[in-house]
Amino acid sequence: MDEMNFQSCIDACNACADACDFCAGACLKEEDVKAMAGCIASDLDCAQICRTAASMMARDSAHVAAICQLCADICRACAAECGKHEMDHCQQCALACRNCAEECERMAAGE
Repeated sequence: MDEMNFQSCIDACNACADACDFCAGACLKEEDVKAMAGCIASDLDCAQICRTAASMMARDSAHVAAICQLCADICRACAAECGKHEMDHCQQCALACRNCAEECERMAAGE
């Protein structure tokens, strides 16, 4: 594996997963947790696919392009959900998700 081909995307995936975990935890501490249910669910899905994508890139899986495209799609959905909320943790998560989506889209396209 040429690690340089994957490293920036792996880093973006790991950063996004961490941001999503932090956001989900912070959402659980919000006064109206029920209102944050969609955000929490989106965060958990996004964190999981980001970690899966990073792992598959690390082992140079034959399925990297498909997983990275799926990861980009889920990151975009999470960014949209988090972007609806004004809390800093949601806004930071949305930013990490958009960055990861861009990296994963480049990876999926073979760039």
